[in-house]
Amino acid sequence: MMEKKSGKCIVIGAGDLTVGQIAVGEEDMVIAVDGGLTYCDILQIEPDMIIGDFDSISDAGAAAVQELEKSIPDRIIRLPAEKDDTDMLAALKLGLEKGYRDFRIYAGMGGRFDHSYANIQCLLFLKHQGAVGYLVDGDGMILLIQNEEITFRAGMEGYISLLTLGGDAQGVTIKGLKYTVEDAVLRSDFPIGISNEFIGQEATVTVKDGCLVCIISYVFSIQETIPGGIQ
Repeated sequence: MMEKKSGKCIVIGAGDLTVGQIAVGEEDMVIAVDGGLTYCDILQIEPDMIIGDFDSISDAGAAAVQELEKSIPDRIIRLPAEKDDTDMLAALKLGLEKGYRDFRIYAGMGGRFDHSYANIQCLLFLKHQGAVGYLVDGDGMILLIQNEEITFRAGMEGYISLLTLGGDAQGVTIKGLKYTVEDAVLRSDFPIGISNEFIGQEATVTVKDGCLVCIISYVFSIQETIPGGIQ
């Protein structure tokens, strides 16, 4: 089994890029997914690996990939257009194979809704592999809460929505937010968990049985939210 890496796996997709910079540490690995290679150029980030079928890349980007395949073939993985795994899922599997268990996905939302929804499902895939993933953008992030308790630090600002994924969520307890519940059932046909709010207190969300999509928006500082803000 691959030794667990202490750094983050930073995955840059081909969706909407909503950040002006991405901090990359020495122990981090950067994977550009298809058209995400263009974003790496914009952000002046050199990816460690480039993966995709390259159907969402510009002509100039496609030419660049062809040149990279000649100069650094070991860092390029060209996928077939017809396949079971999405490009994003293939990238996450690559990160897992390299030993990473903390994933930050940028430009994973926007554009086609089906791709955005598929990337939320990819977060669940990571959980089932014993890893954690965040879909990060400039105004917030998306994570999953499944059969666990998540704590948010005091001082966070903004909205937090909790919506079911894969059926009803049982035993939901929400503390420290504007709207609280104790041992409730959140149903998949009733979006009551939309637009809750941080109120400056430490907050916890507990799910005994089920999975919630946690959508945080308009956070005062997303960099204060992860990794230290969620414990």
